[in-house]
Amino acid sequence: MTDVVALGEVMLRFDPGEGRISTARTFRVWEGGGEYNVVRGLRRCFGLRTAVVTALADNAVGRLVEDLVLQGGVDTSLIRWTPDDGIGRTARNGLNFVERGYGIRGALGVSDRAHTAVSQLRKGDVDWDAVFSAGVRWFHTGGIFAGLSDTTVDVADEAMAVARRHGVTVSYDPNYRPSLWAGRGGADAAREVDLRLARHADVVAGALGLAGTYPGQARVGPDEVADTLAKVAGLLPEAKVLATTLREVPSAGINDWSSAGWSAETGFVTGPRMPGLQVLDRIGSGDGFAAGLIHGLLSDTGLERALAYGTAHGALTMTTPGDVSMASLAEVEALIAGASAAVRR
Repeated sequence: MTDVVALGEVMLRFDPGEGRISTARTFRVWEGGGEYNVVRGLRRCFGLRTAVVTALADNAVGRLVEDLVLQGGVDTSLIRWTPDDGIGRTARNGLNFVERGYGIRGALGVSDRAHTAVSQLRKGDVDWDAVFSAGVRWFHTGGIFAGLSDTTVDVADEAMAVARRHGVTVSYDPNYRPSLWAGRGGADAAREVDLRLARHADVVAGALGLAGTYPGQARVGPDEVADTLAKVAGLLPEAKVLATTLREVPSAGINDWSSAGWSAETGFVTGPRMPGLQVLDRIGSGDGFAAGLIHGLLSDTGLERALAYGTAHGALTMTTPGDVSMASLAEVEALIAGASAAVRR
């Protein structure tokens, strides 16, 4: 039995630590990917049984990614292995070089992910009826996977439709990445895809990404969040819950962090406010938020408590290096309850 299945790319992340990519001599490696990070957090922090549907080239790099996924406790049985041709001419594994940023220097991501094995998935490659007939409770995917290629949009559409047919709760995170859409219609094409896929979703994380006429256009002030989420709800009549992180960035190392949500039952709800949050590595914090949100909704805690789980888990994800969460459920619940950063012995 699997509680949550995600569909997305899992890349090998290269981290120069406190240094810079362009001058690094050593890198630490992690695994990471927008959709995968969610199920990784749900497994390691919240104890749910999770799996990832992805594809990897069958070589030493792909097996390293698999080993990292195994260490995270995520089921690898749904990974599709693509034969390796020796140089990555036909299929390869995605790489992601990430600087954390410091002070006035923001974080920087340099991805090397074109023509990857997972970008070549096509509709019909995965037996989604078999995946969802095994008692899966929740399915998650997002705009990063959908933006990998022209074919991955159809794969996501197919998976979401089959999940709904099996009564599985479906979530989607737009997670717009301009680099994925450059030369492929840009923000307008991304917006079209997001609306097409989000209309299959019961829950939309990162819902403010659907505001405005194209991704990234809208700059929503604190007093405008409620009205903006209501407008997004009007675009997605099937959605039951919309949620979003709220972030101000005085510097790379200090963020004002919060969240908000909407549901047909509760209307507009705000999450905890964490002003002046100290940040070590912000990459993956939105995925950490989505994981906490999903945990709360699956636990039927109500939207306000689900936002609290998401906000706290996303905040703790920013206190450790790498894309993935290293937080425990006890730490998340203590933070929600107002715990301090005092030494615990």
